[in-house]
Amino acid sequence: MENYTFNSPTLQLEGLNVSKDSMYPLFLFLFFSYLFIIVANVGITLIVFIDKTLHQPMYILFCNLSVNDILGNSLLEPRLLVNLLRPPSERIISYYECVAQAFTTHMFSTTAHTILMIMAFDRYVAICNPLRYAVIMTNKMLIKLTVSAWGVAFVLVGILLGLTIRLNRCRTLMRSMYCNNAALFKLSCESVFINNVYGLTFTVVLFTSSIGSMVLTYTRIMVVCLTSKNKSLNSKALKTLSTHLVVYLILLFSGMSIITLHRFPQLTESRKLVAILYHIIPGSLNPIIYGMQSKEIRRFLSKLFDFKKVLPSF
Repeated sequence: MENYTFNSPTLQLEGLNVSKDSMYPLFLFLFFSYLFIIVANVGITLIVFIDKTLHQPMYILFCNLSVNDILGNSLLEPRLLVNLLRPPSERIISYYECVAQAFTTHMFSTTAHTILMIMAFDRYVAICNPLRYAVIMTNKMLIKLTVSAWGVAFVLVGILLGLTIRLNRCRTLMRSMYCNNAALFKLSCESVFINNVYGLTFTVVLFTSSIGSMVLTYTRIMVVCLTSKNKSLNSKALKTLSTHLVVYLILLFSGMSIITLHRFPQLTESRKLVAILYHIIPGSLNPIIYGMQSKEIRRFLSKLFDFKKVLPSF
């Protein structure tokens, strides 16, 4: 039975409802997924840092996506893995740690969208204004875009969680596997009308801006490709765009699935699984998609493995 308290310093997470037979296979799946996300994204980031030929805006912006995947998963999955092996009564988390985890969760989602938006802008400039690309995408512009991607997300999510922190709590059971804003403000017995309005506005603005920028930039790029007679340029442009589009659609579909499943309380367990996959799938596929698409990254890996082959063995 749920305990009713007043501003309790600790909360209880609901967790996944899985059988004992499914618990360990699920644990291993999540563990190896997390391990792959960390290794792949750290690897991509190191490759871009080491190889000077990759010191280009496109790859530096992609490193932001890798850093976001590392942070978003590292502050979520370890506790999720531990709680999976614990009985429900021991899935305890402090309120302030829960707020920090909720902030990280929403930052991960919001920043992924803002980073992909500035990456779309970068591709737009590269394809539609190739002669002015070096003039527009300077180091100063790159810093501005990066700070904007993280800064906008920080402010929007900060307001989102700030509206929740102001509420008094009369419940301790979180109806979620990990902390998020909706689960937090549902602990309150006060009016959450402002939270719902801002949360809805926040979601609509983020998705409208994200989808709108993608449609606009892709439309302009497609027009340039269709009117250009440079087949080599068109082929390279379409290859880059298809990679970016796949990454964006994966993120968009995952996010929309969670929002949709929130409308069906009877599908709570399905929503929990989708919420986990929302972190795992983009974080796992992003380095694979960009790594396989990038000729420069493939060349670096090829040289690395060839170098290891010729090393003398002792």
